[in-house]
Amino acid sequence: MSSSPHLPVSWLHTLAGALLLAASVPGLAAPPEAPAAPTAQALRATHQKLREKLDHSSFGRPVQLDSMETADGLQGDVYAVVEHPLSEISSALKGSAHWCDVLTLHINNRRCLVANGPQGRDILTLYVVRRYDKPLDQAFELPFVYHVVGSSPEHLSVEMSAESGPLGTSNYSVKLEAVALDERKSFLHFSYSYDHNAMVRLGTMAYLATFGSDKVGFTVIGKTPEGQPDYIRGLRGLVERNAMRYFLTLDAYLAAPGADQVERRQRRWFAGAEQYPRQLHEIDLDTYLALKREDRQRDGLAR
Repeated sequence: MSSSPHLPVSWLHTLAGALLLAASVPGLAAPPEAPAAPTAQALRATHQKLREKLDHSSFGRPVQLDSMETADGLQGDVYAVVEHPLSEISSALKGSAHWCDVLTLHINNRRCLVANGPQGRDILTLYVVRRYDKPLDQAFELPFVYHVVGSSPEHLSVEMSAESGPLGTSNYSVKLEAVALDERKSFLHFSYSYDHNAMVRLGTMAYLATFGSDKVGFTVIGKTPEGQPDYIRGLRGLVERNAMRYFLTLDAYLAAPGADQVERRQRRWFAGAEQYPRQLHEIDLDTYLALKREDRQRDGLAR
């Protein structure tokens, strides 16, 4: 994928890139206090509000994706009903090391390290390349402050945040909430947002209007002259692709959380992305698996 001659914005199309998915680049700060703690009751109310949309989702499963341009940046939200009890989700996603395994399923995330940070919180440093075939020494380092906001038999809330990031971006926020619906189903809310300055916004818009003009999101805004769905483009399309890629990392990890299930998770993530080739296709399966195998061997991890 080409990038703007003035600003390498294609890294934003990674999460946190982050996803996924953040930074103590010039010094880590603790995440700002949330105005109100998330609750199981509030998340259940969201589920009831979205129930009809989830039941008639265009994703072929009970998933709803929303996006918006905020005052200073972008936000993407994915809501989903999953066939996993909350106890299983909590066991899989309550540890910072587990989240490294989740996030590195993303094609542009080449490494993730965990270290102790301020106030006893873990720091997950994610190494994100602008394009999957770029070497690790060209990756951006994005250290996230990891925090379990709340955990109970009925509700789980995890947050990762960063005060600043590269290229004029800041205030990264990755949040996961889950609430039990019954003994075997749960409702998830995954949120991804960040702020950007005026230069980054203009540079990103310029890229998306030129080299990235073929990139679309998931929201249907009308029909093409041929009668096909006309998908949203531009900044909201960008954050929708990011949010979905990261939701698919969660989905793949929950399906195979064991330490010996690495390639099974990778294959599930790739298959999930390939369900939406118009938005998410980048490379073939063999190339993706070879990249991930190379990353694990480089870091001395088991295949």
